[in-house]
Amino acid sequence: MAGAMPRSSARRGRGFVAMRQRVAFDRPDQVASTGLNGKSRVWTEIRTCRAEVIYMRGSEAVEAARLQGRAVFKLRIRKMGTALDIDTGCRMRTLRHGLPGGAGEADPLPGTRYDVREVDALSDRRWIYLVVESSLS
Repeated sequence: MAGAMPRSSARRGRGFVAMRQRVAFDRPDQVASTGLNGKSRVWTEIRTCRAEVIYMRGSEAVEAARLQGRAVFKLRIRKMGTALDIDTGCRMRTLRHGLPGGAGEADPLPGTRYDVREVDALSDRRWIYLVVESSLS
């Protein structure tokens, strides 16, 4: 086997993809009353999977008379199971980075939150492509 390619380059040649990031997708499940006519959104996790994350761009937006930085990423996940349930009403969380205890009692799920802006489930039979943007809230 002197002419055989090393295993890593053979994988790369056949479309091997580095799915390094663990991400979760949440859907707004219900609106809970907080008293005094206040309402808060309750998020329910619908999918946890690995993703290939590609940085697209960063920008600044004016929110409440202050500049807020935001980042936009493109993701690729496998099209299987509940992946087809992901839409622009969902949010994505990274499971390696961010707040381990969530954003307080109202949102205890861990990770950094991103809003899902675009979902492309039609271009490829095996993959779903998403565009996510860091939340300004």
